[in-house]
Parts: sequence; C-alpha cells; structure tokens
Amino acid sequence: MKKLLLILSAVFITGVLSVEAKRAIRLVADTPRECLKSHKASLVIEENDVTIVPAKGARTLRMTIDKQFDFTKYKALSFTLENLDEKPIRVHLYIAPSRKNITKTRRYVPNIVGDIYYLMPHEKREVVLNFPEPLQHPDVAKSFTGMRYTPYSSEFGFHSYEGDLTNVRIISFSTNYISMPHTMPKKGLRISNLQVIPGKRVKNPKEVYMSYNEFFPFIDQYGQYKYNEWPGKTHSDADLQKAREEEEADLAAHKGPTDRNKYGGWANGPQLKATGRFRFEKYDGKWWFVDPEGRLWWSHGVVRVTTSSGVTPLDNRHHYFENLPKAGSEFEQFYFTQDSLLKPYYTARKIKETYDFSSANCYRKYGKDYKNIYAELAHRRLQSWGLNTIANSSDKDICLMSKTPYIERLEARGVPIKGIGGWWPFRDPFDPSFRQSIIDQLKDREEALKDPYLVGLFVDNELRWGDSSFLAVKMAQNPATLLGKQELVKHYKAKYKEDITMLNAVWGTSFDSWDALLNNVKPVPKRAHRDLVEFNDKIIHKYFGVCREVFDEYAPGVLYLGCRFAGSNQRALVIGAQYCDAISHNYYFFTLEDYKQPEGVDKPMIVGEFHFGTRDRGLFHHSLLEVKSQEERGKAYEAYVRSALEHPNIVGTHWHQFSDQATTGRFDGENFNVGFTDVCDRPYYETINAIRRVGYDMYNIRSKKGSNTR
Repeated sequence: MKKLLLILSAVFITGVLSVEAKRAIRLVADTPRECLKSHKASLVIEENDVTIVPAKGARTLRMTIDKQFDFTKYKALSFTLENLDEKPIRVHLYIAPSRKNITKTRRYVPNIVGDIYYLMPHEKREVVLNFPEPLQHPDVAKSFTGMRYTPYSSEFGFHSYEGDLTNVRIISFSTNYISMPHTMPKKGLRISNLQVIPGKRVKNPKEVYMSYNEFFPFIDQYGQYKYNEWPGKTHSDADLQKAREEEEADLAAHKGPTDRNKYGGWANGPQLKATGRFRFEKYDGKWWFVDPEGRLWWSHGVVRVTTSSGVTPLDNRHHYFENLPKAGSEFEQFYFTQDSLLKPYYTARKIKETYDFSSANCYRKYGKDYKNIYAELAHRRLQSWGLNTIANSSDKDICLMSKTPYIERLEARGVPIKGIGGWWPFRDPFDPSFRQSIIDQLKDREEALKDPYLVGLFVDNELRWGDSSFLAVKMAQNPATLLGKQELVKHYKAKYKEDITMLNAVWGTSFDSWDALLNNVKPVPKRAHRDLVEFNDKIIHKYFGVCREVFDEYAPGVLYLGCRFAGSNQRALVIGAQYCDAISHNYYFFTLEDYKQPEGVDKPMIVGEFHFGTRDRGLFHHSLLEVKSQEERGKAYEAYVRSALEHPNIVGTHWHQFSDQATTGRFDGENFNVGFTDVCDRPYYETINAIRRVGYDMYNIRSKKGSNTR
C-alpha cells in the first residue's frame, strides 16, 4: 500500500510539473490560417506576428482568432503592439466564449476578459494581460449597476471576474483610429509575439475576495472608493481644510496672466472696433472672437462649473454608500441639490433618488455659505489657471457674477421624430412647438441676453445626424400626425406632379395613393435614397433656419454658436455653416492638427468638449480617452490646446468637465476621472500646471503667423 501511494504521489507530482512546464500557446503560429480572420483589412503573417493592414477607406480594423481554447492552466496573454501609422489609435482586446459576447461597450461585461490600449504614432508597447482568478463571490459583481466601470472591472481594464477561460472561442483585436474623420489609416497595426503564458495566476486585489457583507458599503462618506489609496485622497474634514490652505497659497503665487483685460481678452494686442458684445472677426488670416472692448479674444474654458458634478443615483444602491445622512441631518439637503441642465436626464430614466457628494464636500470645506464662497473661488481659480470662459452647463449664479465670460446651452423641445436616438430626441423642426421652445428658453434668459459677459449660446448637443438621408428615412417611417411627415409628402407630391405612380417607379414602392405614403410606417426601399437626400437637406435647412430666425428676433447681437456636433455628415456641416455664427464640435482626439472644414466653408470653430483621464486617483473609469498618469493628462491637455491655438479656424476649447464625475456614476453611468478637481474639490495640480503653461502664453501662441490653409 505504501509503495502504491509513492507511485501515485510521483504520478501526481509529474502531472503538476508537466502542467507548469507546458509551453506557451503561440496564437498566430499555432493557429490554422483559416481561423485568423480580418474585417476591413488584410493580414500579413510572419511566424508568430501579424500585421493588420487597412483596406482602402477603412476607419476601423479587426483581427479575430476564431478557434476553441482552454486557458485553465494559463496565467496571462502577452504580446507587443506597434502603431505603424502617423495618428493615435485605440485598440480594444476581447477574449470571449462566443462572438455574440463581443460588444463595443466599455462597461463591465460578463464572460469577457479584455482591455483598451491607446497608442501614439509609431508607439511600440509590450503588454501582459493577466488572467483573473475565478470570482468567489459573484453576488457582489451582480450588485454593480449604473457604472461604466466597476471596482472589479477597473482593476485590470474591463476584465470580467466571471470570465469562463475553459471555453474561449474568440480573441479579437479591434482598432479605431483617433483622428479627424477625413484621416484614414495607411499602414495599420502590428501585433508581435502573441502568446498565452502557462502558470499560476496572480492574486486579485484583496477586496475581490470579500463576501457581500464584507465588501458593502464600498464608498466612503466623501464619495470615494474605500479600498484603495492614492495621492490626495481625503480621509477627514481636516484634510479638506488642509487642501483649502494649500490652494490659497497656490492661488496667491499664481495670480493669472498679466496681458489680459477684464474679459480675458488680449490687452496687449491690437485694438479693434468695440461693440459692447462678443463678435467674430478674421484678423491676420485667423478667426478670432472680439470681446466687448474690441480686443482679440480666444475662448479657453471648461464645462460644468458647479458644485453639483458628483451627483449619483441611489435607487436600489443604498448599500453602496457608507454613512448616508439621515432625515433631519444638516446633510439631508444634498439628496435634493441638482444640476438644472442635467436634471431632465435623470427624470427621463425614472431615477428617483440621488445624492450630491461634491456639494456635500464643499459644504464641509467652506461651511453653510459654501455656494457663494465656491462661486467667488471659481472665478479666482479660472483666472489663476489661465482660463477665461465658463462654458455651458455651469451654475447660472456663477455665470451672472460679471467676472468671467460664459457660454450657455439650451435644448430644443417639441415633437420628436421617432426612431432617432441619441442624447436627446431630434425634434421636428416643421412643428411650431420647435420654434416656440427656443423662444421660451431665450425669454427665460432675459438677464443673460443683456449681459456683455455672455459670449453666445449653443442650441442642442450631439444630435444624431446620421448619413446624408438618415433624417428623411426616419421621418418617412413616422406617423401621419407628424407635421414633418406631412411636409415630406407635400414635397414629393409637388415633385412628381401629384402622380404617385411616378414616385413608385423611382422608389420601387407600390403605394396606391399619397395618403398611403403619408400613413406608411415601414422602411422605404434603398432606391429612394437619392430622393430622400434631397428632403434630408430640407430638414437640416429648416432646423438651423428656425434657430437663426429666432435668435435674430429675440436675441439680436447674441452669437448663435451651433449645435455641438459629435460626428456628422458633410452636408449637415455645410448647411449649418450657412446659419450659425460659428461651428461647434465635441472632439475627443489627442490633437486638432488635422482638423479641416468642408470645401467652401470658412467659419470659426469652437471645441465644445474634450478631455483625457486616467485611473490613478481612485475612479474606476479613465474617460473617453485614456492616458497613463496625471502627469500625462497634463501633457495631453497642453498638446491639444496648443494644436487648437495654432489652427486658423479654431477660436476656443472647452474641457469637459470642471470636477470629476461621481465614483458610482451619473444618470448614464459615466464615472470618469475628467475633473480639474476631484469629488472633494481638491485640484489636480499636474493638470493645472499644464493649463497654466499653455493658458498664460495662449495669445503669443495664437498670434504667430502661420499657414492659413488647412
């Protein structure tokens, strides 16, 4: 018996040694060629390396390994990424049990292991993606809701701790080029030495092993993650006061640029015509704002200057939070503070309960008069940091203090065109309610419209414009009660001389009358595309035309700054430029050096939003564009704004946003590290120092003569 046990023991030991000694899986070299697939690209394979070469006109590339694997005895995936192109790229890696599990979302996704990598031009980076150990307490993970990234998914990219690595079927590298729409990749991405490494997996962070009762609550009374430490984390009210004292010393040492007038205009620059309001003028080959005193002015600003940046939903999530205030507490008020512009987004999602951590922290820091103290401080901060604009979605009371120029945003209301999603429905511009909603909102801003510190107004934000026929295609499927649908039928009735058979011949339809077209709610054939492009243009003209008419009548002299495009088509840009005083884009790229306007368009352009973020200060999600550290965030900020200053059409950049979002997410789950200050109102000095470097020198940078052709 003893001899048998020795033999069995030897077999067991041999088995363990054989597992540990098992060679790495070379995922390119050891995989049959038919299992290596590409999308909008071709693959050049050399041993265990693969180069993804883009097809002509491709903006996204994908390489997929479609083969069954069992990674149970493996600890990591390792590889080297090399960006072969002149533009930055974003690489999504997914390891999943089937193709249906792969999505473009950056949220926590069950059964997927992966991450996102950002590579600068020609950057080469070695990556080791450690496989997580199996999740011991899945009930904790299942309780995470309302966050883009969670405490678990943040630790190693968006790894899922439920990932079934015994049954891997898909390994996918998906590449997006972070560049202007006209820029296409040329050389692509190289993935070298792609292999799965055998061995024992590294331990997960300690909190991943906690049971439900041990882990919750995981957010402290300041709205911070409990289980990590980082520079600048607040542990007590005394820390808040210490941070306040440190900042006072910093502000005293940096009082702001000395070459500015009261509006932040270029006091040492040329004197132009003063009209008492902001306007645009092309001077020395570059577009500029001109401030009310007639000085050249460039808008260096930040969105959402408010104490209420850290509002987070509580519905079904009370157990997340430590020491939420009880009824009757002095902190009970922060269940009810809200950002007025974003409140409708919470209401639309039927979110009933929220808590405002950022305002509560300002109350702790500044006392009962926190709003007034914060407001005064906001203006001092902006001046000290080299900023001169309070951008949209900011606190109205802060804007109206006549200390810093500001820009507001309103959102058109009225009857929505069904089938068009996005941040806010696209409203039917043919319906009188569309016009009336803009009139009403301008009337509500009567005080601001008379204020010389008001730079101008945006109308709407990131509407979904689609391709050249998208709006008309959707309108053609809407009910007969939609006035825009009635206008569409009227348009084609006139074009085809009231003969429905002529339209049917062109569209490939079989409507027996014009009423049949009016009542149709089904998709129309692709053959109608050319006709629908024509009416699509009419919708766009109507949208911008109504806005222009209302501004001219109810807000004369106030700049109409466009709709804050976030992706669009050239026709919408060209038509919009005919009506707006400036084009506005929300552009999340690393630089603006390649920005071009459509042929025949020469307009001032404002960047409505941009940002960069990281995960080194306690938040679970970096942002829409990730950098490696706070220091790198500052460098990225400086490079972006400098590229804008050097462009003849760009007249301003607005960072999104003044303070970090809530650790547990806002109404849509965004929980980004994008603030100039954290949830406890402490500045990120690495970023602030970079803002000062470019902000203090911005008029010297802008005024340098350069090429006027872009």
